[in-house]
Amino acid sequence: TTVERKASIIERSGIDVLMVLAFTAEFSRVPAEDFVRDVLEGGVHATHAVMGENFTFGHKAAGTIATLPGMGAPYGLTAEGVPLLELGGRRVSSSSVREALARGDLAWPLQALGRRFVLDGEVISGHGRGRGLGYPTANLRTWPRLLLPGQGIYAGVAEHRGRRFAAAIDVGTNPTFGVEPLHVEAFLLDFEGQELRGEPLAVSFWERLRDEVAYASVEELVAAIAGDVARTREIVPSEPTAP
Repeated sequence: TTVERKASIIERSGIDVLMVLAFTAEFSRVPAEDFVRDVLEGGVHATHAVMGENFTFGHKAAGTIATLPGMGAPYGLTAEGVPLLELGGRRVSSSSVREALARGDLAWPLQALGRRFVLDGEVISGHGRGRGLGYPTANLRTWPRLLLPGQGIYAGVAEHRGRRFAAAIDVGTNPTFGVEPLHVEAFLLDFEGQELRGEPLAVSFWERLRDEVAYASVEELVAAIAGDVARTREIVPSEPTAP
């Protein structure tokens, strides 16, 4: 998830101020005591810190919920730990969400996050094959560190400047035409409008439809895409209200 989307989600939750620290090699070597003094006290003038019970900070993870009260005492800083959340006996964590997405499992991220997984990017030029097949797609350039769901075909929603469209989404390598670099492209159902190249686009993943397959002919591929589009119409409302 991009920093911008995280900030938007945090703002909607009622948080007044968000401070983003760049995690550089130099920053990773800052001792926990210095982090408390320079960031928590000197930077934001914190008087009380709330953290997950397994959260660590500072060089070599020396800062913990057990050590923070002592480090913060000279500055009048108190601290409390929040127990880790579990749903159905499964721990809610960024690691578990990433692992599920990598498998193409969308159910756990939706349950754990309370929202669908959204991928932000910019529309770039592709090979143009989709248009020739009758299904022009928007090829998405994403930021290098963003996680992609597991390869496959998905039903979801594409959002462009406030307008939302049901979308059949491919995360894959176009094996019918020979293996290409892993990429994301989306066919926006009932989209009529401007050229999207160079425009921002966000796609949310609602349901995994099938594996990506290398078909023996273009005709078989077109038939499969038609089936994907039909299933997407069944899954996503004609006027989706949220990405």
